[in-house]
Amino acid sequence: MRPWRESLWRGIGAAITPLVRHWLHRRIQRGKEDATRLHERFGRPVLPRPADKLIWAHAASVGEAVALLPLLRAVREARPDITLLLTTGTVTSAALVARQSFAGLLHQFVPVDIPSAVDGFLDHWRPDLALWSESELWPGLLAGLHRRGVKLLLLQGRMSARSASRWQLLPGTARWLLGCFDAVYAQTAADAERFRSLGARHVQEYGNLKQAAPPLGCDDAELARLRDAIDGRPRWLLASSHPGDEAIALQADRTLRLRFPDLLTIIAPRHPERGQAIAEDLRKSGACVALRSVDQAPEAEIYVADTLGEMGLWYRLCPLALMGGSLIPHGGQNPLEPARLGAAVLFGPHMFNFSEASADLLARNAALQVQDGIALAETIAALLADPARLAHMGEQGHIYANEQGAVLTRLTKAVLEQI
Repeated sequence: MRPWRESLWRGIGAAITPLVRHWLHRRIQRGKEDATRLHERFGRPVLPRPADKLIWAHAASVGEAVALLPLLRAVREARPDITLLLTTGTVTSAALVARQSFAGLLHQFVPVDIPSAVDGFLDHWRPDLALWSESELWPGLLAGLHRRGVKLLLLQGRMSARSASRWQLLPGTARWLLGCFDAVYAQTAADAERFRSLGARHVQEYGNLKQAAPPLGCDDAELARLRDAIDGRPRWLLASSHPGDEAIALQADRTLRLRFPDLLTIIAPRHPERGQAIAEDLRKSGACVALRSVDQAPEAEIYVADTLGEMGLWYRLCPLALMGGSLIPHGGQNPLEPARLGAAVLFGPHMFNFSEASADLLARNAALQVQDGIALAETIAALLADPARLAHMGEQGHIYANEQGAVLTRLTKAVLEQI
């Protein structure tokens, strides 16, 4: 007999199924869903279930998938007899997984959390172990795994103080959902304590896989070509920008250009589909802009790098990177990605998504924090005028980022012990 909370959730899910179908078709129209694979969202897989053991790992979007892929690769290398199924919920993450796929890895879109889709997915794939990432908790899927007796681990466990306070308003529901996990591997001691306070079992602090990822790759021939094209130009990167970031970068660019007339500002939007709109807005302000997605050469003042999966290229090209979403209250992007490739790091006051890594980089003199666009331009100018200091920051960041690799080894061991 199902617990009453699960029965209630399934009842709600069944009732709203027509609305969910309508919502998914609207997302197709906006380019947010893959129409050719919509059946996966409804729990109707086409790929056959392999006969050997299968681990299902779920990553909500690009950032979570990037963090999980090295772990899944390590598990597969240790146990070639295991098939890995990775689900994500966005078309951009699906494209990323397709580019970084390896033998033994399958990708599916995660089913929507309605009874028919959940049951169809779990009945077809019958995972031997399930790995959940970070803090996206879908009651139907979690309860379905628990009822089937599938061992379930929460990796990259993250629970902010704000989220914990909200869950404390529904303590029974929190205990029910978190009770589905056989173990929780939290990112920090604070995360671990919040999970324990909400009723999670077997909680341990394990660190952050995003801080343990290998360096982002790139096309070496393209890197050499671009280096030749921009040889000698001072340059800086706005990495993984969000709406609002580009206007700040433009202001900094206008100020910096007075001192560095040959400056190249590279803007790599977090969502590449925004590239054309970003370029149009910048041009309206009088900037000379080139667009990567239409193969324009980086001979302009501002180069909009609106392609997917090329961040490793831009971090190698630029000695200095500002983390997007940090000068606006978004929470920032992963500062260890540029640090791992030897780029000095700048970020604004809003780095709450990566507070631990940011604090460590500041303590190592591998990063600088700026409060606004004016300070940003001043700081970039000082660093571009002092190559030795810029190089030292990059070296310190590289050393620190490489030290974070131990968490990957520990989590790989923990997963293998459960299968």
